[in-house]
Amino acid sequence: MKKQAAKKLGFRFIRIPVLLVIVFEVGSHEVGSHTKAAVAGEPTKGTTKKVDLGGDVTLELVFIPAGEFKMGSTAAEREWATGIEGGATPGTARETYEGERPRLMRVKDGFWMGRTEVSVGQFKRFVQGTGYVSDAEKPSGTSHCFDPEWKVTAKAPPHPWKAMGDKSWRDPNFGFPLRDCYPVVCVSWHDGKNFCKWLTKREREGGRLGEHLEYRLPTEAEWAYACRGGRESTIYWWGNDLRDGEGRFNISAVDFLPGRNKIWPLANAPWSDGFAFVSPVDHYGEKGRNGFGLADMCGGVWEIVLDHFDPKGGHEELNSAETNVRPVCRGGNYFDVPGNARCAVRLGLQGPNYSDSRDGFRICLGVLRGER
Repeated sequence: MKKQAAKKLGFRFIRIPVLLVIVFEVGSHEVGSHTKAAVAGEPTKGTTKKVDLGGDVTLELVFIPAGEFKMGSTAAEREWATGIEGGATPGTARETYEGERPRLMRVKDGFWMGRTEVSVGQFKRFVQGTGYVSDAEKPSGTSHCFDPEWKVTAKAPPHPWKAMGDKSWRDPNFGFPLRDCYPVVCVSWHDGKNFCKWLTKREREGGRLGEHLEYRLPTEAEWAYACRGGRESTIYWWGNDLRDGEGRFNISAVDFLPGRNKIWPLANAPWSDGFAFVSPVDHYGEKGRNGFGLADMCGGVWEIVLDHFDPKGGHEELNSAETNVRPVCRGGNYFDVPGNARCAVRLGLQGPNYSDSRDGFRICLGVLRGER
């Protein structure tokens, strides 16, 4: 990444009628390449449904069956990531966070996942319905945003992000008008969890959700499994060749920064993806969706997940720390070089109330988790 910001601490819609949601118990079962649903009535892979958030705003979910995958990356992948094409800074600790080698993991329960990251329009509905104040908007809150005074020098530049007390999801300081179709950013782990709690309460009170399921952030294992889209272990969800990513995802590429005739420095994807900053959710359509039908799983914005960060690697079961909580974020963002927007990339945020204009989240509907 182009000088990863200090914030990572180096760890780092159509309106539809009221929906009838069939609530089912998603059970544990044997998994593998030929897995079949073990519970009568369980949806099949790729089944979709929409949740009505009110105000002509909906949120689409995709069903992902239980299965196996490999968490982490190989030495060869990490070498490519820090090479000329990958462009990540060599000699740092961040690739070690992926683990020494890929580890076979099992996601025991099927779950639903948002087709896209939560959008500005969807988060706005939550705020309108509850009066919620995000962490960045609180009196002492800040969000790390792009500094328009940032200067590119001949040497590797310092990172262009700084803490701002007057910026939030309402205005991430992108330098262009915010639209409802963008992924919401400048939101924290707390903000994402509270969005999910609101949606769970709304759906339960409407009789559309039983007590055995909840809307929540995905666990790290669920996210990593979903990101690979049914593949066991590849650099990107479409495979190992960066060139096949053209027209699929939003990272540092050949796109001018707003009001400038310069692109992001250091390594770039050798094409224009259309956006120097964020792209609208699902902008790349079918080509930008993985084998599970999920959009924007690499690049775009970092996606905050439920787990607490373990620098030794991700966990199959939910990982919760007793102290010094640093939520995990996955997948890279629009500012990242190709080597830092892979399926295996993971970092830890400064804390549960930290927000940044590169960070967003995606929701999951799954079995209850005992997180704090």
